[in-house]
Amino acid sequence: MTIEKGDFIKVSYTGKFDEDNIFDTTDEELAKESEIYNPRGVYGGDVIVVGAGHTIQGLDEDFIGKKVGYSGTVDIPPEKGFGTHDPKLVESLPINRFEKKDIQPGMNVEVNGKRGVVVKVIGRRARVDFNHPLAGKTVTYDYTIESKLEEDAAKIIGLLTLYTGIPEIEVSIEDKTALIEVPLGLTFNQRWLMAKGQIATQIIENIGMEKVQYVETYPPESAAPVAESEETEVSEE
Repeated sequence: MTIEKGDFIKVSYTGKFDEDNIFDTTDEELAKESEIYNPRGVYGGDVIVVGAGHTIQGLDEDFIGKKVGYSGTVDIPPEKGFGTHDPKLVESLPINRFEKKDIQPGMNVEVNGKRGVVVKVIGRRARVDFNHPLAGKTVTYDYTIESKLEEDAAKIIGLLTLYTGIPEIEVSIEDKTALIEVPLGLTFNQRWLMAKGQIATQIIENIGMEKVQYVETYPPESAAPVAESEETEVSEE
């Protein structure tokens, strides 16, 4: 059976530009060798909903029509990858706009929530390119479709891992309601607070759940009970 839009698939991949410059991979050892390893990353393959925009357009489109076990390579032009280079996104800014003091060409900076790279420094001004670092480049992906997910709980866990970077969050399903046990570490995570609504929408639209409930449990099971002598005393005034 071939892969279609809406299918949940697990994919391992390596993305390159200029033939051998690796910028992304699901292979942990290769990430370390290429000096792009992220200790907070999840390696071993990503779960992707085909056609849902979880990866760049050219790669997403290439999955369709393939079968589980397929391994291949696809070259992706800028317009279906990380976009063409937009000159309007290159700005000249005064040095005092940056938090960092010693601004140098090639330095990564953030201004008003936008991330860019310093291209040139002239006097007290810096020229910053806010385009994606791979804008204007043709990229190549070597990838393997490892599996197609069929179980609803596995699909939900895959989506949660994709968005949070935390594997195997506890999930149960009761009468078309997905119950998701939220790790306490995510409770005040800004990225999670912004993403959980989107995750719920995707679970409902792509998996067919009627409701999504996020469950927070206090204290966590791993926490030791607090002895009476250690309890904080609150005075009443």
